[in-house]
Amino acid sequence: MPIPRAITRFNLRVLNPMMLRLAGRGSMVDLEHVGRRSGTVRHTPLMAFRHGDVVTIALTYGPDVEWLKNIRAAGRCRMRIRNGIVHLGAPRPVPPEVALPHISQPQRTLLRWPIRCHDYVELPVLDG
Repeated sequence: MPIPRAITRFNLRVLNPMMLRLAGRGSMVDLEHVGRRSGTVRHTPLMAFRHGDVVTIALTYGPDVEWLKNIRAAGRCRMRIRNGIVHLGAPRPVPPEVALPHISQPQRTLLRWPIRCHDYVELPVLDG
């Protein structure tokens, strides 16, 4: 079940600027993408998990988020993850049984319950 829109608006205005400061620590990342209509460079804080040559992201707001639409349109993005920048390719949806083994504990438990996330994407690492 995606997170409700009222919480989404609060997070965009209040939490996201604070969360970007944590990017690069643990599973917090800074996803840099270009607006598909505006051409503006955007930064979105997310939890992401690198496993070999893919990065897995839980779509806690559901699959209709703007950042995902932007990446699909561009076919690529950049991510500040841990101590470096990685270039990523186009996302592809994956079922929970494929995504969850790539996600560390306790995040995996939280995504199963109470968040009950059912939507995940994997992005291929192009370099980095």
